[in-house]
Amino acid sequence: MKQFHFIVPFILMSLYSCAQQAESEVKAENPEAINYTTELVVADINIPWGMAFLPDGSMLITEKAGDLIHFKNGKKTLIEGVPEIYVRGQGGLMGIKLHPDYETNGWIYLAYASAEGEGEGGNTAIMRAKLNGNQLVEKQQLYKASPNSKKGQHFGSRIEFDNEGYLYFSIGERGEGSLNAQDITRDGGKIYRLHDDGRIPEDNPFVNVLNAKKAIYCYGNRNPQGLIINPDTGDIWEHEHGPKGGDEINIIQKGKNYGWQVISYGINYDGTSFTDITEKEGMEQPVFYWVPSIAPSGFAFVTSNKYPDWKGNMLVGALKFEYLERLVLNNGKVVKREKLLEKVGRVRDVVQAPDGFIYVAVEGKGIVKIIPKN
Repeated sequence: MKQFHFIVPFILMSLYSCAQQAESEVKAENPEAINYTTELVVADINIPWGMAFLPDGSMLITEKAGDLIHFKNGKKTLIEGVPEIYVRGQGGLMGIKLHPDYETNGWIYLAYASAEGEGEGGNTAIMRAKLNGNQLVEKQQLYKASPNSKKGQHFGSRIEFDNEGYLYFSIGERGEGSLNAQDITRDGGKIYRLHDDGRIPEDNPFVNVLNAKKAIYCYGNRNPQGLIINPDTGDIWEHEHGPKGGDEINIIQKGKNYGWQVISYGINYDGTSFTDITEKEGMEQPVFYWVPSIAPSGFAFVTSNKYPDWKGNMLVGALKFEYLERLVLNNGKVVKREKLLEKVGRVRDVVQAPDGFIYVAVEGKGIVKIIPKN
């Protein structure tokens, strides 16, 4: 028994060391030169969770505590008619996305924690609505995860559309690990796909599986807080929080299992292990993973000509280390990491606006604009 207690810590340290070594080839670097300045364009927001830009150049901002803010001409206005928000732990008013054809149909999509439905507590819901002046109207709840839980962990939730107009959204596994993430009859730990009006696509992977949640597109995800379409390939890319180590970037594929928490490059927060494997047949490997964790939130592909050195790169917010990370891709692989906006604060979201500028949501500050130097 004494020998067993000696071997287990050694194995744990070896596993974590191997994970660190695997990522040592791509360390986060400081930029050789700072070729940008920043401007605080929207001040005094505690937790700005998501951003969306309206055709007139104004901005909608979700604040986790439950406010939907319209920022226009230097003025913040609270939008009325926001659904009742269940605010607990990581849950609140979260992701926001405009319909790709917003100028024609006016639909705005929101992700939020809701106490509606089965059980005490709350779980993630997806709603669409329209904006009439400063009021949300024509509100339609498209999805509500169940059952509710009083746990404060892992609500997700980001929203994205693909080139065919399908709606994708993420829901974390609510702190339940494999219980939710590996079970397609349960909500949580999944990426979901719907038609833009909430209907279930007939070709979703589990529509004909008894008792399965028909909206599921893939599963085995921990807590995805980044979801974006790759403009070059049309694929949906996702990043998710790992535990201590093992944050991941994945390319989302129909019906695939991304492994949480059967496989992982992370360990428990107390340093113990919950798995001794990092790969398994039938489970997808990440495109990239971080050890140590950066606590990723917000995700953007840079396509703007305003940032020629960054074009084709990805940007990810680092909540833990309080910077914006630039990831350089080569043939679909991350080959370089760079720290931007060091010590700016906890970066919750990053968006490339229609005007080509990049905006960053920073907790305790507000919305910061990155301005390239001439």
